[in-house]
Amino acid sequence: MSPRVRAFLLAIMHMAALSVLARALWDFQFGGLTANPIEDITRRSGHAALVLLTLSLSATPLRRITGISFFVRMRRPLGLYSFFYAAIHLYIFIGLDYGFDWDLILLEFPKKRFIIAGFLAFIILLALAATSWRRMVLLLGGAWKKIHYSVYPASLLAAAHFVWLTKGDKTRPLIYGGVIALLLAARLVKASKPVGG
Repeated sequence: MSPRVRAFLLAIMHMAALSVLARALWDFQFGGLTANPIEDITRRSGHAALVLLTLSLSATPLRRITGISFFVRMRRPLGLYSFFYAAIHLYIFIGLDYGFDWDLILLEFPKKRFIIAGFLAFIILLALAATSWRRMVLLLGGAWKKIHYSVYPASLLAAAHFVWLTKGDKTRPLIYGGVIALLLAARLVKASKPVGG
């Protein structure tokens, strides 16, 4: 793959990831949000975080299937964009939905499993984002890979958050959960193969 093609694909990825934010800002400015704007932007940011996280998990399988190593270069920016939208999602929940009322938040936290799952997923994503930089890779050495394997439980927690949060038809969140489970299974199968097998 030529450098121009790689640069083009990276540019497309960045534009696609940022388009969610751009569309939300546009709709906010020109009245394109739903009758419940907080719920609307909460849903958009959470969905973007989950989609981008799932895409980041698919980078390594795509490289193995296609033999194109460039897919792995997209894994880190996709993961960081996922964290970015997850942070927006959490901020909207704490700041706009609950008005930074920590007493109320702490009261609700243990009662709702979707909040627990989402918060745990965010904490893991925060750790992954904080250790994704090259200097941290060098500093952590072999421990870096072990830390970044936690992206899989984070993804499962994010999927569970979506399933438990969704009322009514749970088809779409279950599809995400199934895709993430398959990607995790593919990783486990690969890790369990003997060397040279």
